[in-house]
This record gives sequence, structure tokens and C-alpha cells, in this order.
Amino acid sequence: MSLRPKQILTESEVQAGLRRGIREGLASEAMSTLTGGAFLVALALLMGANNFQIGLLAALPTVTNVFQLLSIWLVRRFNNRRMVSVCCSLLARLPLLVIGCLTLVLPSMASIRLLIFFLVFYYFFGSISGPSWNSWMKDLIPEKSLGSYFSRRSSYMQMLNVILSILLALLLDDVKRNYPQFLLTTYGMMFALAGVIGITGAFVLSGIPEPAPEMSRENIFKLFRQPLKNVNFRSLLVFNSAWVFAINIAIPFFTVFMLTTLKLSLSYIIGLGILSQLCSILTIRIWGTFADRYSNKTIIAIGAPLYIGCIIAWCYVGIFSQAYANLALLAFIHIFMGIATSGINLSLTNIGLKLAPREDAIVYLSVKNVVTALFSSVAPLIGGYLADYFTERQLSVLLQWTGPRVNKIFHLVALHQWNFLFIIGALLALFSLELLGRVKESGEVEKDIVVRIMRSSIRSNLKEHFLIGNLITFHDYFWSKIRRSGDIFRKRINAEK
Repeated sequence: MSLRPKQILTESEVQAGLRRGIREGLASEAMSTLTGGAFLVALALLMGANNFQIGLLAALPTVTNVFQLLSIWLVRRFNNRRMVSVCCSLLARLPLLVIGCLTLVLPSMASIRLLIFFLVFYYFFGSISGPSWNSWMKDLIPEKSLGSYFSRRSSYMQMLNVILSILLALLLDDVKRNYPQFLLTTYGMMFALAGVIGITGAFVLSGIPEPAPEMSRENIFKLFRQPLKNVNFRSLLVFNSAWVFAINIAIPFFTVFMLTTLKLSLSYIIGLGILSQLCSILTIRIWGTFADRYSNKTIIAIGAPLYIGCIIAWCYVGIFSQAYANLALLAFIHIFMGIATSGINLSLTNIGLKLAPREDAIVYLSVKNVVTALFSSVAPLIGGYLADYFTERQLSVLLQWTGPRVNKIFHLVALHQWNFLFIIGALLALFSLELLGRVKESGEVEKDIVVRIMRSSIRSNLKEHFLIGNLITFHDYFWSKIRRSGDIFRKRINAEK
């Protein structure tokens, strides 16, 4: 099969390519589900990983994004995004097969260091493949359909993730309970299967047609400076970097917290993840429709405060003496995290594609990925260090009622090792959201208007519109209170003078 781009694509070729893109996405999702998320954390803990190594595993996917600059050089050198993406995808997925085979054939060699070593190559080649794929898809997919296509693709991928995750969780819990000596072998089989599926997906990817790229022939170092000189795109970089740094302080350790502190089984953890995925599936097309109709920036402004509220809610997990109460709170958190994440991730991807000029899209997107990667990769490493620092530290805020018949203590706040990370991440995310206002996007509509429209839409379909509507306006309410308090304080100071 020829991997050369074509000057002109027919409508039927474009539609066939979009269908193949969905199939390739399903293969990539299956591969990622088998080797990532809670399963990778559980395997790392099984191999004796410490907090820093857990943070390093979380940082690898982003720290290797620095090498996306190689993707630009390769695309300019060969003028063929499909060839770069397909070849690097194949090279990225071979290490998964190697990890699986080594674990199955030589289990005594399986260690956390060896796992990290091979995953470096997996993420390295995947990072090179990414920018060429993004630029390729930007030219292939009509701009007016970006939101709807990627939301549809994502919903299919998430449905596969839900089905596969619950089956794997039940399998691993059964093996751990009845055949613990085969637990490492089971993980080895998962990695080997992921490698086979991933390589198959790369061949599916090779069948998607590529429109001939239109890249500037300017000096590559001057090209790298262009996105930084673009004031609007630079504003997006600043916000995106601050946002990913804030949330990645906490996110990698949610699963560790549930496994080690709450002692939940993988089935419960994956079940909560599936609940979040289902909520994401049910809402991502709604987010995509509103993003296309209004703006991606508006969707971020709505979804981000909701996500921050969920991070804060993690600080209250574990304070109840009854297990069902903690599980109910976790379920509540995962529901709204799924709703918020689907809109935020979709919009961050689309706004980057939208603000990047067509002829230099790969440069802009690569610079965006590299810059944000530096911040998102440092965050979990800092988080791992902070987790160790706060291991022997605790902050409790109690409310005590004493009476003739009843003595009751209410735990308002109980911060310890992991909860310190969660509150730090939430506060940083809250401050980073103020940077979003500097980003300008064509077709942008005031957030309050979109919130009213979304409330009306949700009211006609869902009963919980009141709760969602108030949660998504929490951010504006919080900052208005802060500003009002500051004004009152300044007036008092001036009056005293």
C-alpha cells in the first residue's frame, strides 16, 4: 500500500478515511486500556514501585512529548505525514509486545525499572507520531465537523474502554483472590495482547488517505518561534500549561489513594472509572455540539470549575466511618469528573487545532504539546515528592457538639498524605482558570449565555439540571466574592486613613 499523500481527495475517500480513523481509534483505545490507567498503577505497585516511580510513570507520556520536535523535522524532510505517523506508531507498539513476552517467558526479570525502560520507547515513538497525525487529521476533517467527529470517535472509544475495563478488572480480582501466583503472568498477557492490537491498529491507520501537506519552507528554528510570537496562541499556551500542571499534581495519585489508603479492589476502582466514562459518553456529543455552535473556550470555562469542585471533593473521601458513604461520595465525584473531563479535553484539542494556521499547523501543535508537556510531566514528579513529604503530616478541622445525651464530632476537613495533593491541585487549577480570559476564539459567545442555553437544553432532557447549572457557575461566584471582599477591605483601610 502506498503511503504517499494525494493532491485531491474525493468525498468518498474522505468519508472512508474518517471511518478508518474510528476503527484505528478503537484499536488504540484497547491498547491503552490494557496497559494504562489503574491497571498500570496496580502492576507498578505489584512490582514494588515507590511514590516517585508512580509519579515518573505518570510523567512519561508527557515528558517524552519534548521529542515531538523530531516529528516536524521528519515531516519537512519527507513531506509525508502518514508515513511518519504509521512508522512511528509501529515502533511505539513493539515495546508493549516485548514487555508482555519478557514477563511471560522470564518472569524473574520483570521489575519496575525494566517496565519504565521499555515504556520510555513506547511513549517516545508515540510522541513523534502524534503531531503528524494531528496535522494530517486537521487537513482531512472539515473544520465545521471537527467537534462532532471527534466527539463521536471519542464516544465509541469510551464505550470500548468501559466494556474492556470491567472485564479486565473482574479477571484480575479473580486471579488475585484465587490464583495470586499467576497475577504477574496475567499482566504479561495483557501487555502482549495490547502489542498485537496496537500493531494491527497501525496497519489500519496506513489505509487513511492524506491530503498533500502545505508546509512553510521557512527556517525550522524561525518556525518554532512563530507560535510564541502569536499573542493569542501564546495565551493559550500559558493557560494550557498552568492547567495541566495544576491537575497533574493530583490526578496520578487518585488510583494510588484508592488502592493503598481505601483498600478498594480493582473491580470497585474500574467500576467508578466506568461510571465516569459513561457520563462522559452521554455528554461528549452535547459538548461537541455546543463547541461547534459557540466556542471551545466557552466549554472550557464551563467545565473547568466543575472539575475543580470534584478535586476538592476528593479531600472528603475517607472521612466517613461507613464504607458505603465513602463509595457514594466517590460515585458522585466520578459522575461529574466524567461530565467535565469530556468537555475540557475535547475543547482543548479543538481550540489548538482551530488557532493553528493551516500551513504551519504541525509546528503550532508541536510547540503546544512540547510546552504543556514540560509542565504536565514535572507536576506528578513534584506530586510524588509532596506525597512523601506529607506522609507524616496531618491537618484536621473538627466541629464538636457536646450535650447531656449526645457527644458528636464532625470532621469538616481532614488532610493527610494524599489529600494535601488534592487541595493544592485544586487551588492551582482555580488560579490557572483566570488565564483563560486572555485567549480569543472566533465565534466566541459569553459563557453566561451558553450556560442559560445549556440549562434550558438539560432541563428538557435531564432532571438534575439545577445541580449542574449551579456547579458550572461556581467559579464566577467564588471570584466575585473574593473581589467584593477586597473592595470592602480597601474601603475600610482608606476610611481609617
